[in-house]
Amino acid sequence: MTAVDERRMTELFENIDVPEGVKVELLRGEIVMMAGPDLVHNRIVQEVMDQIPRKRWERLQTQDIDILSEQSEPVPDLVVLESGAGPESGRLLPSAVVTMVVEVVSKTSVDRDYGIKRSLYAAGKIPAYLIVDPIVGHCVLLTEPFGSGDEADYAVQRISKFGESVPVDVLDVELETGDFGILPGVRPHRRP
Repeated sequence: MTAVDERRMTELFENIDVPEGVKVELLRGEIVMMAGPDLVHNRIVQEVMDQIPRKRWERLQTQDIDILSEQSEPVPDLVVLESGAGPESGRLLPSAVVTMVVEVVSKTSVDRDYGIKRSLYAAGKIPAYLIVDPIVGHCVLLTEPFGSGDEADYAVQRISKFGESVPVDVLDVELETGDFGILPGVRPHRRP
């Protein structure tokens, strides 16, 4: 591992001015920078967030998660945790207090969202990971994390097409997906 890999993102970007609208994540020691999301993406995040009751759940966007065992600080599109479960302040939210993360797939994030983030969130023992895919028009709900490192995964996978409801038992919520948009002009991929 290089010295850069061993630093936390805070130290690395302490004196660097990251352009506005750029999302920066640390994924198993690799720094990933992405441009701002599409309107379809943002509207889906808003739709999901609006269906999760705020009295019981905190719904946070652009929140860095600390997965210590993985040297990772991903920034999911949406983080859900029980109200009052997290720290009072700080940039990093420990993965142990997170109930669900949501990633909305873009044409450049397919492999990360279905691959590395799936194993990262499972290694962080996050009970539910929802992948919303506006390229192929479906949601993948992953639950029951197990394992560690690259071998971590989720034991249960449920795929629901847009228009079908997605029962999210850990939140006691049934998400309606009928208003989720599709990314136009993007070639479909073959991920589950």
